[in-house]
Amino acid sequence: MRHPRPPQPPSPERSAELRRRFAEEARSERPDLSALCLLVGAEGDGSLDEAGLGAAQVELDRLAGELPFRPGTPRAWAEALRDLLGERYGFHGVGADYRRLESSLLHAVLRRRRGLPILLSVVWMEVARRAGAPVYGVALPGHFVVGFGAEPGLAGGSAGGVEERVLVDPFDGGRLLSGDDAEALVAGATGAAGLTPSMLEPAAPLDVVTRVLNNVRAWAAGRPEQSAVGLWAIELALLLPSHAARLRYERARLLVERGEFLAGAGELEAYAEMVGAVDEAGAEQVRGEARSARAMLN
Repeated sequence: MRHPRPPQPPSPERSAELRRRFAEEARSERPDLSALCLLVGAEGDGSLDEAGLGAAQVELDRLAGELPFRPGTPRAWAEALRDLLGERYGFHGVGADYRRLESSLLHAVLRRRRGLPILLSVVWMEVARRAGAPVYGVALPGHFVVGFGAEPGLAGGSAGGVEERVLVDPFDGGRLLSGDDAEALVAGATGAAGLTPSMLEPAAPLDVVTRVLNNVRAWAAGRPEQSAVGLWAIELALLLPSHAARLRYERARLLVERGEFLAGAGELEAYAEMVGAVDEAGAEQVRGEARSARAMLN
């Protein structure tokens, strides 16, 4: 079976502008999740121009405008979103969506009404937020879902209440989840049994964006011919205010794999300098990789 060709990247000039805006938004006082995800989409798909970015935001507004006015309880909100997005408009996911880069790009998910759990959850959250719903993302291990109601730990969110919090699975069309359902999702994705309170904590916008970029990196890692996609995903992640230092090592390795030996060697040496203070043996190993990369030029 032939897989669809991934979208093509933007021009270098366009990419530089998108990255400047991405870094600015990520460092703002209240990062806008939809704006960040759309900028990721524009970095991955050069056909997404300014008009397309605006149209995607308008579509989220339009969908929010079709929700009933203040449905009431968290369950009523969850059911209203399910009826609108899952049933009326058919937003959902299937296994094949994991094989498409577009499943991680918000504008494409809005167009196709298909995507990965986390991007479908972004649609649910952004539409619900615009309509005034008490909504938040829940980064279950291996499967992102959406919560309605008072966020855990906030006033009004007592564990003993019936209507305080409701979980839904946008990948399954917005199906409302019982505690057993949530445990089954985690078990199916990771093999782990049981839920812990930390698994149900609300996911901050930048945590959501980090996970989106991790998904893009994972998609590219299994496709060596798409190393450019993996590279831009790492480089966007490095623009976030908080990121794993090891991303710099991954970027350096990817540059070497792409034949950019001098740039990759320089990045490896810089990373070795950074980690040398805490792990000299590891730093020396990285320096050896840098020497090997430089040797490939001879």
